[in-house]
Amino acid sequence: MRKWTIPFVLFLLCLIFLVPDQGRKIQANAEADSDAPVDPPKVEEKFGAVPNGLSTDSDVAKREAESMSRKTLRASAEKFEFQAEVSRLMDILINSLYSNKDIFLRELISNASDALDKIRFLALTDKEVLGEGDNTKLEIQIKLDKEKKILSIRDRGVGMTKEDLRKNLGTIAKSGTSAFVEKMQTSGDLNLIGQFGVGFYSVYLVADYVEVISKHNDDKQYVWESKADGAFAISEDTWNEPLGRGTEIRLHLRDEAGEYLDELKLKELVKKYSEFINFPINLWASKEVEKEVPADEDESIDEEETSCLLNELFHPSCSLCMENRVVRTGENCETESSSSEEEGEEEDAEKAEDEKKPKTKTVKETTYEWELLNDMKAIWLRSPKEVTDEEYNKFYHSLAKDFSEDKPMAWSHFNAEGDVEFKAVLFIPPKAPHDLYESYYNTKQSNLKLYVRRVFISDEFNELLPKYLNFLMGLVDSDTLPLNVSREMLQQHSSLKTIKKKLIRKALDMIRKLAEEDPDETNDKEKRDVEESSEEKEKKGQYAKFWNEFGKSIKLGIIEDATNRNRLAKLLRFETTKSDGKLTSLDQYISRMKSSQKDIFYITGASKEQLEKSPFLERLNKKDYEVIFFTDPVDEYLMQYLMDYEDKKFQNVSKEGLKLKDSKTKELKESFKGLTKWWKTTLASDNVEDVKISNRLADTPCVVVTSKYGWSAYMEKIMHSQTLSDASKQAYMRGKRVLEINPRHPIIKALRERVVTDPEDESVKLTAKLIYQTALMESGFDLSDPKDFASHIYSSVKSSLNISPDATVEEEEDEAEEPEIETKAEEESASEDSELKDEL
Repeated sequence: MRKWTIPFVLFLLCLIFLVPDQGRKIQANAEADSDAPVDPPKVEEKFGAVPNGLSTDSDVAKREAESMSRKTLRASAEKFEFQAEVSRLMDILINSLYSNKDIFLRELISNASDALDKIRFLALTDKEVLGEGDNTKLEIQIKLDKEKKILSIRDRGVGMTKEDLRKNLGTIAKSGTSAFVEKMQTSGDLNLIGQFGVGFYSVYLVADYVEVISKHNDDKQYVWESKADGAFAISEDTWNEPLGRGTEIRLHLRDEAGEYLDELKLKELVKKYSEFINFPINLWASKEVEKEVPADEDESIDEEETSCLLNELFHPSCSLCMENRVVRTGENCETESSSSEEEGEEEDAEKAEDEKKPKTKTVKETTYEWELLNDMKAIWLRSPKEVTDEEYNKFYHSLAKDFSEDKPMAWSHFNAEGDVEFKAVLFIPPKAPHDLYESYYNTKQSNLKLYVRRVFISDEFNELLPKYLNFLMGLVDSDTLPLNVSREMLQQHSSLKTIKKKLIRKALDMIRKLAEEDPDETNDKEKRDVEESSEEKEKKGQYAKFWNEFGKSIKLGIIEDATNRNRLAKLLRFETTKSDGKLTSLDQYISRMKSSQKDIFYITGASKEQLEKSPFLERLNKKDYEVIFFTDPVDEYLMQYLMDYEDKKFQNVSKEGLKLKDSKTKELKESFKGLTKWWKTTLASDNVEDVKISNRLADTPCVVVTSKYGWSAYMEKIMHSQTLSDASKQAYMRGKRVLEINPRHPIIKALRERVVTDPEDESVKLTAKLIYQTALMESGFDLSDPKDFASHIYSSVKSSLNISPDATVEEEEDEAEEPEIETKAEEESASEDSELKDEL
């Protein structure tokens, strides 16, 4: 036991003396290191001046220290008041309780992208606008200052002059604001903000103070700033780092918006909303790396001394150690000693070699570098087979600035080759814009972006798609169009006609395919049942949804595009007397036509419910003919252009020309010839062209029809309701009215007998005129003299009540007016009231 105790005690004593000494040397080295200057991570020069994040220039830090407080507008700045609409909008956003505040980043990135598109377009004709050096880098940069809670977004776009800052950030279109506020009140969806030109103001969802630093080639560098308190200020920027060109937006985030200082959060948002922006989006991101650095000499010496001392404690030459090892292992000491000496010589040789190498150590170091966040290749440049449905959905949302959960109804991605080569992607939006048809013929808005060799040119080319397809979203990238010409010259380029022709055909094929893939559109019941139970069940009802949103555009296309009229007619949908409330097509209607039926029957009116009760359908329903209901005002114009389909003529059942077989027609005409001639003479003052026997009535005494090429009753109402309509100029378009009578109705038979007995009887004439006015109103026409019609009704009521036609209204008795006499008591009462008021 004693042999074990002595070595153990010696070992403990050595450790006690060694460790404190080593600790003091390590501490001394650490203190020395703390005083030594440490090189900070390099930051790109000439990029703003957000402290501790955008520059390490001491002059910048000094200027920033001398500048204003983040909560106080600069005293030297020029002050302005926000437009009333802007203040109203900002109040909504600042006090917003909505959870989706992430949209501010996508709006700012979208605005930066637009600014970059503008400068790139200007550079096509004047390369000097880009400048030199870093100004030629068309990119978007995002930086954070976590200490001061500042988020900065910079672009090297076209920039803004002082006047641009005042107009663009102080005023917005009233219509855009009103439309946005209205939508917000109905849907409460902040995602709509990008569709109304008010995206910049979303910054106040997360910031309580905003700086906009901007430099335009034609002006000095200015700073726009606001605390969202109804005012903003603009001043010349003399303290920030020169931008060269472009705009930098600094958001001083609210306390509750601290999550946007997290790099991971920003990466997630860019990935979600701005993945397909056509310019690089870079984030100044931190990164930990392991690095080999030279070790301090003192530290390496201390390590060597410690190692040697510990080795000496158990060195083979030590008698105690040797004794201990012999006891422990039971081996021969001389053998152990010789082997240990050989190992020691090898170790000494290795140490000698290690001493020649420089001493290093591995440490973790935080570095900063630009990290590209949108490395996705442009979708239209990829093969359609390589792009997933999810990528198409994301690209649509980015393109349309629509970040709701609704997916586009359909899309078409194709490459066109030949004389004109281009790539294109077209989308059908899930919903129609709120103002799609309000200013259809006045707006120049286009939802199609034109690129030439990956360079954005414009989204205002109406020549790419006709107006009736302006609801489609998408882009076209051509390799054959000239790049360095003005927009006006490009609009006249012959290649645009070829591109337009192919785009129209692809768009109509996409819509047709949407209908074909909808299970509700097929007539095959077995096929429909199979599709409803398959994965394509989600396509059910898609075309009906499309028609409800954009059906009017198809009708306008039939009116405007004679070349594609037949293709568009196949896309028409409507309700009929046999469709049971569902939409049907012309092809389906023709497939259900009777073998003897030569025409496609239709009727126009204000509503389906009203048309179902129309007297024009009585005989057709009894004979089991199908009739189309057209209830949209544009349908009246549509049927003036759609004269036939698949060799079948269209026939309005409320106009002349309806042919239904009736074997007794000739006999009835002869039998009622006297009545029709007499009635036509009686109605001569009402501009009735003729009175005929009708083949379309069953239960109604008579109806009024118009000539085949004149206006129908519904069309007359539409034209009269026009704001600037001129009744005198519309007279020649009114259809000539024809009274058709039902020879089987008892009223008509009785009237014929009275006419035969006494054709000059005034009461009979009055009855005939009253019947005509009633038929006129039931047929959908407006009465030219409602007072005359009402007087005839009252005369008829008098007769039915056995009241004399000469009976008059009892006159009201005149009552003598008595002067108001103020009594003495009233005078005294008034006097007392006056005295009481004076005392009070």
